[in-house]
Amino acid sequence: MCIVQRYALVLVALASGLASLSVRRAAHLAGAGLLLVFAGFGAFVAARQSWLQWYPPEIASCGRDFYGMIETFPLQRAIPMIFKGSGDCTAIDWTFLGGSIANWSFLWFCAFAFVAAVLLVRLVRRGSARLSWA
Repeated sequence: MCIVQRYALVLVALASGLASLSVRRAAHLAGAGLLLVFAGFGAFVAARQSWLQWYPPEIASCGRDFYGMIETFPLQRAIPMIFKGSGDCTAIDWTFLGGSIANWSFLWFCAFAFVAAVLLVRLVRRGSARLSWA
């Protein structure tokens, strides 16, 4: 799940970056729509992982931790293993102000989705205002 969140974050960055490069309204609409979809998907996955961390199942599979992989394997083998994940989505490896990475990811994805929704509303209103003046 953490790997899927990383991919969703990369897609959010790509959608917003590509939309910001254009001056066309259609590109901004498409970019804001994609941003909303990708951020919503990332928030869903982060919420699911947060739920699993708060209410772990009876049986969880455990894999190697990050530091164990770096110490045991050469960097060429450790980096692909890091992106495969361990499969234990209930593990909390890091916290900040009481929230895990999944909790913070959920909050940021919600913030990105909120910004995308506001942008979509503003773009649609601005487009309909132009049509009514025509």
